[in-house]
Amino acid sequence: MPKINYNDSINFLHKLTLRRVWNATKVLSSFYISRIFGKPVQWGLPMSISFEPTTSCNLRCPECPSGLRAFTRPTGMLENNFFRHTIDDIYKDIFYLIFYFQGEPYLNKNFLEMVQYASSKKIYTATSTNAHYLTDMVARKTVESGLDRLIISIDGTTQDVYQQYRVGGNLNKVIEGAKNIVKWKKELKSKTPFVFFQFLVVKPNEHQIEDIKKLAKEIGVDEVRFKTAQVYDYENDPNQLIPVNEKYSRYKKNKEGKNIAKNKLANHCWKLWQANVITWDGLVVPCCFDKDATHQLGNLKNESFKEIWHNDNYKQFRKELMNSRKNIDICANCSEGVSVWKD
Repeated sequence: MPKINYNDSINFLHKLTLRRVWNATKVLSSFYISRIFGKPVQWGLPMSISFEPTTSCNLRCPECPSGLRAFTRPTGMLENNFFRHTIDDIYKDIFYLIFYFQGEPYLNKNFLEMVQYASSKKIYTATSTNAHYLTDMVARKTVESGLDRLIISIDGTTQDVYQQYRVGGNLNKVIEGAKNIVKWKKELKSKTPFVFFQFLVVKPNEHQIEDIKKLAKEIGVDEVRFKTAQVYDYENDPNQLIPVNEKYSRYKKNKEGKNIAKNKLANHCWKLWQANVITWDGLVVPCCFDKDATHQLGNLKNESFKEIWHNDNYKQFRKELMNSRKNIDICANCSEGVSVWKD
């Protein structure tokens, strides 16, 4: 059983208020009532949201729309004023904010200002980065911003292996960025951000699982997590990414030897009751699997978050999910229950 980081847990609990706990209680109750009666009931507001700082990225990862420059939706940067306006509307109820959807957050020049603003509202903040922009100065500003959790994507312990998935990436920059964060946490005597290496396990790097644990310990990051890779054409796996070790795969072989998804896709999904995603330009979508925002449930430029959360689009989407989740395209490759392991 993986160790639970005491400081991170205590930090998370400090973000709770009576109002946020009451909101979480309503959300959880409505989710189970929905499952019991087979009809969607939604009380309260989400406990967690993901805000997209940008769709831009410096890398070209083979299974990422941002890396492939393959978006069908517009690309751009989240504006600071729009972000603040939205947070002002919902911060009293939510307590977890993920600064990530697609793209590299640090490419948005106002990113750390937005983190600082959310932190001032006592929201637990997290982000995921490829760590190429964590210079000494940026690392210090990151620690000072109040960011609670920093996920560093590092998918190899040698450059030749790392670059097979993180195409265009430089492993030395990633390691240096991680060291900078660890240094400034010590210098500023800060318990945050909680830093962990996220290792996306694919066939080219699965032999380095023990090596990444050693590297993390040498640098002084708090934890290592292993994540399964989403492969769009998993039946054929054209990029040869699905690992041999099925423990670290979202897929398994059927009797005919073909790859199939492990998830059985039951007609319910906790995310649709407690979380959602906001794109850089204000579109509200169900979850992080809707990368091209094809299931637009509302637009924050036209209506408030609270109106969108309870509107007819959301009600209809939850109803469809509870009737036949397997027929919703973004659910077909869902990793719910098989995505991340801690070590």
